[in-house]
Amino acid sequence: MSVDLRIKELINNHPVLLFMKGNPKFPQCGFSSLACQILDASGANFHTVDVLQDQEIREGIKVFSNWPTIPQLYIKGEFIGGSDIMREMYESGDLAKVFSDI
Repeated sequence: MSVDLRIKELINNHPVLLFMKGNPKFPQCGFSSLACQILDASGANFHTVDVLQDQEIREGIKVFSNWPTIPQLYIKGEFIGGSDIMREMYESGDLAKVFSDI
């Protein structure tokens, strides 16, 4: 299975999906930690993929989204952005609106 197909399958199978370094209990970078904190504060039920465990996914997700950094958040199949965008959306209340539709 191609890496694009694997990524699409992950995104389609999880309404809220965060590609991150590490996992929510032990994030491996500050940006991934911040992303998890924002999702937790938003009350989101989310799934994560640890890109450090799969080099194909780690590189493939950057090409797939045309976004050079990790973490990356997908909600209902749509790419939202990284931790900076998540923080802006959280602070403005836009993230809460997105989660109210799930």
